[in-house]
Amino acid sequence: MASSVERTATGREYKVKDISQAHFGRLLIELAEFRMPALMSCRSEFGPVQPLKGVRITGSLHMTIPTAVLIETLTALGAEVRWCSSNAFSTQDQAAAAVTRDSAAVFAWKGETRQEYWWCTERALDWGPGSGPDLIFDDGGDAIRLIHEGIKAEETYESTGHLPDPASFDDPELQIVLTIIRDGMETDPKRYHKMKERLIGVSEGNAIAVKRLLRMQANGRLLSPAIDVNDSVTKTKFQNLCGCLPSGPDGLMMATDLEIAGKVAVVCGYGDVGKERAAALKEAGACVIVTEIDPICALQALMEGLMVLTLEDVVSEADIFVVTAGGSKGIITVDHMRKMKNNAIVCNIGPSDNAIDMPGLETFPGVKRITFNLQTDRWIFPDTQSGVIILAEGRLVNMRRTTGHPSPVTSSCSFANQVMAQLELWMERETGKYEKKVYVLPKHLDEKVAALHLGKLGAKLTKLSKEHVD
Repeated sequence: MASSVERTATGREYKVKDISQAHFGRLLIELAEFRMPALMSCRSEFGPVQPLKGVRITGSLHMTIPTAVLIETLTALGAEVRWCSSNAFSTQDQAAAAVTRDSAAVFAWKGETRQEYWWCTERALDWGPGSGPDLIFDDGGDAIRLIHEGIKAEETYESTGHLPDPASFDDPELQIVLTIIRDGMETDPKRYHKMKERLIGVSEGNAIAVKRLLRMQANGRLLSPAIDVNDSVTKTKFQNLCGCLPSGPDGLMMATDLEIAGKVAVVCGYGDVGKERAAALKEAGACVIVTEIDPICALQALMEGLMVLTLEDVVSEADIFVVTAGGSKGIITVDHMRKMKNNAIVCNIGPSDNAIDMPGLETFPGVKRITFNLQTDRWIFPDTQSGVIILAEGRLVNMRRTTGHPSPVTSSCSFANQVMAQLELWMERETGKYEKKVYVLPKHLDEKVAALHLGKLGAKLTKLSKEHVD
């Protein structure tokens, strides 16, 4: 799609795939509202007083039907919202269309290129000349990353007079980010500093992004107070109970003819996500091997009847490779892929998009790419004429045809946590309660999220007497 801003009849900016899908999206949103009780309770309780009236919120999170309910909860509380997706594949175009028509500025469509993805992120942060958001609602840290890189580039330009040189970096993602920043600096060399000055705070729902924020804090470069909602009790407990990922093997074989039964599958990482993937593959009849760096996780895998080996031990023998670990790029390198069996399947279900060395594969001399189904590519090496099958371009495979939010109950908790964090950051903005540090969602707000569900679910809490309290 051409990256150019469009406007609704009321003047709201947007870029979505097909605005005519708005009616269908609205029907799905109305159904989803009944399954997200905490957000609907937020509207009932806080909507009349408009605590976020006029507050500018930029959101970067999967643009799905549940997210539409979230966005319209923020607008019901008075906020002005600009939104992009945190994943190029997870957008439900009908949800993006409905929100665009009815409530907020959206820049998202399913299947964005990397350039389009970062263009959408930049659009969501752009509130007009010299202005940015008051609050950021992040899931993966890309909105904050763009501002952070922009500030570094502006500081360098101020001290040296040199604009960013994207070609001087090997990381293709960073090249795109720096190109956007460089082009913007030609019209406003202090644009991201102005965003920083306005920014009140950020709420973050992604584990790896929270660690990045903590690193920024340690380096003294955190831009604003940040609330970590990923580790809130209501999110983690409901995520484990309800399962934030499908119970089956994610449609690993959706576009291939390879059976799972009898195949050797390697799961790289045995954390919570790895356990689910290993169990699903084992249930489907695969012989599952785990690679692990942590001795406790390795022991857990052994106690579940799985083998624990290194990737180098099995790279030439296995049929399926599933990366579930996060925080490190290049867990599977192009050298690993060259050693794999012909038509071995490689995919990523971890929390970051760079666990598979796609830049190394894409730039390998003479490599040939054949796309034979939706986001399913066979990469053939010239010297061996054997190839590997990569799903979803090495990005999160559960976003290929699903939405990123299989459990509305999980989304209701997670999104309500984010709303509570946004309210907390805004209401306490002048009290000095929050410094430029990373905070876990306060316990009383975690409990509030749980309480917001109870009435809608028909529950009544027992009240303690004074004697019991004492």
